Amino acid sequence: MKQIDPKTLYRQSVDIAALGEGPADFEAVPETPRADTSLSQQARDVAALFSDRPISRRLLAGSVRTADFVALVGLGLTILTLAGAFDAPRIDRLEAVTVPIGAALAVLFVQAVDGYQISSFRDYAMQLGRVIAAWAMLFAGGAALAFFTGRVDAAEGAMVVRWFLGGIGWFVLSRFVITHLVRNWTRDGRLERRAVIVGGGKLAEELIRGLEAQPGNDIRICGIFDDRDDERSPAMVEGYPKLGTVPELVEFGRIIKLDMLIVALPVSAAVRVQQLLRKLWVLPVDIRLSAHADKLKFRPRNYSYEGSLPFIDVVDKPLADWDAVTKRIFDLVVGSIALLVLSPIMIGAAIAVKATSKGPIFFRQKRFGFNNEVVSVWKFRSMYVDKCDHDVKQAVTKGDPRVTPVGRFIRKTSIDELPQLFNVLMGELSLVGPRPHAVNAQTENHLWDTVVDGYFARHKVKPGVTGWAQINGWRGEIDTPEKIRKRVEHDIYYIENWSILFDLKILALTPFRLFDTRNAY
Repeated sequence: MKQIDPKTLYRQSVDIAALGEGPADFEAVPETPRADTSLSQQARDVAALFSDRPISRRLLAGSVRTADFVALVGLGLTILTLAGAFDAPRIDRLEAVTVPIGAALAVLFVQAVDGYQISSFRDYAMQLGRVIAAWAMLFAGGAALAFFTGRVDAAEGAMVVRWFLGGIGWFVLSRFVITHLVRNWTRDGRLERRAVIVGGGKLAEELIRGLEAQPGNDIRICGIFDDRDDERSPAMVEGYPKLGTVPELVEFGRIIKLDMLIVALPVSAAVRVQQLLRKLWVLPVDIRLSAHADKLKFRPRNYSYEGSLPFIDVVDKPLADWDAVTKRIFDLVVGSIALLVLSPIMIGAAIAVKATSKGPIFFRQKRFGFNNEVVSVWKFRSMYVDKCDHDVKQAVTKGDPRVTPVGRFIRKTSIDELPQLFNVLMGELSLVGPRPHAVNAQTENHLWDTVVDGYFARHKVKPGVTGWAQINGWRGEIDTPEKIRKRVEHDIYYIENWSILFDLKILALTPFRLFDTRNAY
């Protein structure tokens, strides 16, 4: 996608005079909107500019570091092998240890000269000069060490020279490719952090000026949202128009995959800030409170900085960057093993379902996934085909006549959930996370997001096949508001305390918790 300056689009599409003015105070709004919250056409046009998924700078830099290390180790070991360094009786030599140590030091040296900065990736000559200089300094240090220790060998020297020249060749080729990719991604706006400013007026104006004045700033302002509509929050601020209200921002943020929300309100306006945060924390984004014009000064460690602009970190995006990569690898590896181990049970369940009732073996149901996206979750069919409830308008209860005899057993044992391992491998679910709830799930004729304040915050991570709520007894029928509140409470705890060890603990406890079938019908 060719990058377009949002300001240009704004100027072309906005008639400020037509926007008018309205009441000054914040309006009472629903705590969290449903997925059908309407956005203005202008907001949808802006969202269309950011349809491509952004690329994490941390992941990109980390990937280049990893590629450098792997390539240099592979190159070094290849040179040693071709030179016969591993042939007896030289097998006890230290070359095999020296190569990975040297590669790791090379990465550290390149890091020290800012060779992994995005700004360096954009300039081929500059980054290549820095990287080769770091690579040369490493070998110069190694040569000096060998000289003073008296460890000088012609054969070893020849291998070192080959490694040095091979490393230069790697850097020349890899940096050419990286520069090409980074320039394209920069042009398409995929290496920027997408941000929305919450709150207009003078503070937002000063904030925008400050951000745009920062050298190397990668924050891309996508728009302004504010519930006020008077002189304190004008229709246009520094070339950016107000795209809607805070409830509309929640839907806007889900469409364009925002990275950051910046609240441009004074810290002293505690009540207003709290009102906003209660509505916004359901999004899987970083939330920062601008502190550039605040009279309340905190200690330096309470601030984060974008250039010289101070911010107060209110909410951090869960499972960002390498945490997300780690969890995905965990899901793929453990999910594949689980699918292999449990395949006999799944085959047996499939035969039983098909043999005892007419209809398909599998049942697909629309459920909420990550960031409120709707996913189709796979299950073994447990109901008679003419009584299947795809919209979950009526929860399954004890002795429910819609459930087949086999269905009753696989529901109690949770065998009906095993096909969700396919959803895990496809990336729609995770092994561990908040259980995916049906889109229209309700208790006492009330949708769950109207029963629990901040319900949608449980969708800040991918839903899971099992979860912290389930192993703590909150599984099965949800027939009272208290049960859904407890589920959400445990889900939020999981999101805020996630770790791979936590996932392993939940997976290990899940089989034992399945023996408790009191609420499983």
